[in-house]
Amino acid sequence: MRIAPLAESFADKVLAGERLSVADALALYHAPLEELGALANARRQQIKAAAYGGRGNEIVTYIIDRNINYTNICNVYCKFCAFYRTERDAEGYVITREELDQKLQELSDIGGVQVLLQGGHHPALGIDWYLSMLNHIRECFPKIAIHGFSPPEFQHFAEVFKMPLREVISKFKEAGLRSIPGGGGEILVDRVRNQIAPRKCNTDQWLEVMDVAHSLGLTSSATMMFGHVETVEDRIEHLHRLREQQARSGGFTAFICWTFQPENTVLKAQTVGATEYLRTLAIARLFLDNFDNFQSSWVTQGPKIGQISLEYGANDFGSVMMEENVVSSAGAHYALQKEEIQTLIREAGYEPRLRDTRYRLLD
Repeated sequence: MRIAPLAESFADKVLAGERLSVADALALYHAPLEELGALANARRQQIKAAAYGGRGNEIVTYIIDRNINYTNICNVYCKFCAFYRTERDAEGYVITREELDQKLQELSDIGGVQVLLQGGHHPALGIDWYLSMLNHIRECFPKIAIHGFSPPEFQHFAEVFKMPLREVISKFKEAGLRSIPGGGGEILVDRVRNQIAPRKCNTDQWLEVMDVAHSLGLTSSATMMFGHVETVEDRIEHLHRLREQQARSGGFTAFICWTFQPENTVLKAQTVGATEYLRTLAIARLFLDNFDNFQSSWVTQGPKIGQISLEYGANDFGSVMMEENVVSSAGAHYALQKEEIQTLIREAGYEPRLRDTRYRLLD
């Protein structure tokens, strides 16, 4: 089936800046992949044309950061996670200050500009432990922006610390937190969340953290992990909730989606491949009309699909990511150095540029 009649109607709507409805997105989801990608790429070019001094269409950004998991001890037992350990497990850990400093120094030495701090829902760590870590990073490594603690972590903190959510996030910001990653989003449909992570925060609680953080001046990313028990309708509902939240609070800097990685996990599902990843990315670019930046997920898809994603709506190649433990525990083992990322971007026909957490160019 040719997309021409469908494409013409949707292209006119999308490129005129009109909003796609949920029904539009569901219809467009079944369009031929290449032509869906072409429409997403046209929208990308339209959005980025005015960025970076009028040269946005030529630029693909990346960042140098490190993902530091401060603990793998967690009491929510997500079925899709191969990283967590319980307090009784011999492999459970809490990072020491010496280990933290070594990792941050290595990041600083290669020109790193951001650290991504995420960890399990440790039932015993108190607020002083977290604030001390943040203050230490801010004082000893002032050039490294702290991007940390996903919405489920903050909901966990509020419960464990017995403090209002706003007060917790405010204290973390005062101690040096600059932005919040969109982790723990999975699929923002409670029917799905109750199947794959019943002990983790629900959809409204995830969005509440972002709403409070944005109101306090923090930015964040938004994510989606798909390709497990959800339906296409669930994916669109997830995007719809994100678009509504962005309209209210306006603090999302980027959208990142990736496919479920099944190795070593309790959750057993028929996984999806690169075709479904590219289709979902393209739909997200078209539907999330109030998001500027879309990140390529080469960590799960591999470098070549990472390149191709730049023609399906992505304008950012993500991170050099010196360290990644969560997705790799579930079977994704791709890793790239700065020079490799730059080469991949150039080979795709774009100019690689280093960015910061807020997508400002640094080089």
